[in-house]
Amino acid sequence: MSTAATRALKSVSHAVFSWKPTGRPQQTLAAAVSRSGVGLHSGARVTATLLPTYAGEGRYFQVEGKEEARVAAEVGNAEPRSQLCTTLQRGEGCGPRIRTVEHLLSAMEALGVDNCRVEVIGGDEIPLLDGSAQEWVEAIRSAGLCAAEDTGGQKLEKLAPQIHEPVYLQRDDCFVAAFPSSQIHITYGIDFPKVPAIGCQWFSTFLDANIYSSKIAPARTFCIFEEIEKMRGAGLIKGGSLENAMVCSMSGGWLNPPVRFEDEPCRHKILDLIGDFSLLAQNGNQGFPIAHIIAYKELRSLSLPTSHQRKCVQVVELGFADRPSGAI
Repeated sequence: MSTAATRALKSVSHAVFSWKPTGRPQQTLAAAVSRSGVGLHSGARVTATLLPTYAGEGRYFQVEGKEEARVAAEVGNAEPRSQLCTTLQRGEGCGPRIRTVEHLLSAMEALGVDNCRVEVIGGDEIPLLDGSAQEWVEAIRSAGLCAAEDTGGQKLEKLAPQIHEPVYLQRDDCFVAAFPSSQIHITYGIDFPKVPAIGCQWFSTFLDANIYSSKIAPARTFCIFEEIEKMRGAGLIKGGSLENAMVCSMSGGWLNPPVRFEDEPCRHKILDLIGDFSLLAQNGNQGFPIAHIIAYKELRSLSLPTSHQRKCVQVVELGFADRPSGAI
């Protein structure tokens, strides 16, 4: 965590947060479902299988099916210096890791897959599929959801974090803030002045499973054509292509139109944001806070060691030291 983020977090009271009962049981999948594809950065063909698990287990990844390779989808396992994706690693750089988890976690958080075991075969990366979360939404809906039970056969009520006072982090004209709200509301802005086809975009929406599925999940990841050579030279995006990412040139516009939304890049940033906020979930409870989250621009442009999404996680993480066990 950067010094700036640490100072910002220490200035906020734990009383800003509380855990709110939702009146709904924790859920898991009703059946197993798999998807295969290419990893964005590794270029390897990988398969991710989503399986039902017990209430209170939360979401976790199993690399190559080995028990010792279990990695929980929790903020404490997030690598602070991961490049161009969200990476989870257990054990301070020496344990198993899993990369590019944000699209899958985004879909699971938004659709209410609170407890899930994800087995990954063929590499250490989640398949990119078409670059959006749409195929994950379809996979989850094909499997169906059901109330999860713990090892004793009991259902657990799902809790959600709720914000009571504003919290924010700002540097120059980049910021992320969370404000009290009776429901989840997300507002995001991006600005690419050197790429006219993208330019400045804003998107604001309330969030539920249906809104997510129709307005957020189809939005694909994107990159700037003039930056591709540099990224590949750094050993990244080996699996990237015109089939799984939108590519935009500074001078020539979109190289693989049509876009699915006029503001598709901005909507994709919200998709990633939901995936990273999902890391606040633990013990099968909700990760994304009941709040109005407002974010503007990429914080990685500040030359800070963490991504803009993880900054958001750090802002809201304060006050979560006493996480609920789920057994209320």
